[in-house]
Amino acid sequence: MTTAAAQPTTQSDDTIAAHIVQAGVAPDELTRLFKALSDGLRLDILHLLRTDSYGVLELCRIVDVRQSALSHHLKILAQADLVSTRREGNSIFYRRALVLDDDPAAEIKRAAFAALDAQQLREELAAGAQQINDERSEQSLLFFERHADRFIEKQDLIAEYAQYRETLHDLLAGLRLPENSSAIEVGPGESPLLSELAERFPNLSALDNSREMLTRAEKQLQQLAPKLAGNVDFVHGDTTALLADSQNLARYDLMVFNMVLHHIPSPQTTFKDCAQLLASGGTLILIDLSHHDQDWVKASCGDLWLGFADSDLDGWAEAAGLHCSQRVYLGLKNGFQVQIRVFINQ
Repeated sequence: MTTAAAQPTTQSDDTIAAHIVQAGVAPDELTRLFKALSDGLRLDILHLLRTDSYGVLELCRIVDVRQSALSHHLKILAQADLVSTRREGNSIFYRRALVLDDDPAAEIKRAAFAALDAQQLREELAAGAQQINDERSEQSLLFFERHADRFIEKQDLIAEYAQYRETLHDLLAGLRLPENSSAIEVGPGESPLLSELAERFPNLSALDNSREMLTRAEKQLQQLAPKLAGNVDFVHGDTTALLADSQNLARYDLMVFNMVLHHIPSPQTTFKDCAQLLASGGTLILIDLSHHDQDWVKASCGDLWLGFADSDLDGWAEAAGLHCSQRVYLGLKNGFQVQIRVFINQ
């Protein structure tokens, strides 16, 4: 297996070397780090993890390596603090580790990541990653096609909209967005939030990649606010599909994801899409679950992810150029925690 030569980084070798000396990177840490970066397969793994997180079996399929061998390489990367893990039920997902400013080896890691990211992902790896993403998307769509008529009931087993509605509306009011702001709700389903947004924003869109759920959202709006139904533009697709139309670039002043991100195959990509779709100074409101270990929601509610840790959301937002301005956490009696995050497009 070969890996293309790294492109020059923005820092000279002398600059990095000076930083290593000044930061006092321990020799054993340098050994672990350079060992991890000296193998082509491990570089491929780090390259893949730039835009998504993957389970061991998913990575095995993409890089075409046996699980035992891949686990060995992942262990070396973890020992060098180049990857971190997140448990999703019985599965472990890997992503690039966040590089913190107080890490003595931070500049080495950033330079290595920058060199990898300057290259185009090899065709066979990109194809394998796309297949995994398509399978995740198909899994989610299949669930909604089978359970659309009872989805809101299933969702309420975890978190009813009424439990965080008042907090969300307080945050919306605090944004003081003009009435003519362009807003969009992604994955509205049968929640009453869409009708409430329609009352605030005449220029409102609703986006969903499930035609069945989009139809139900439209019917729900016609029932709750028939006079406003004609003002909402219903769009079939996802954020990536929106980006294909250049007219949508930097268009939206507000994007809202209400209990949707845990159904999306690649949340990290979604953050990057939102950064391009939001106008300068635009706002992304994300309502979702904090990370949990209740694996039953995957089968019962079609969840792809068991909520999200702060570090994941903050890292994805930062990489996309979004700044977290507010965060609210609401504990529920059933053991779940709802988090409401407000991100601003810088």
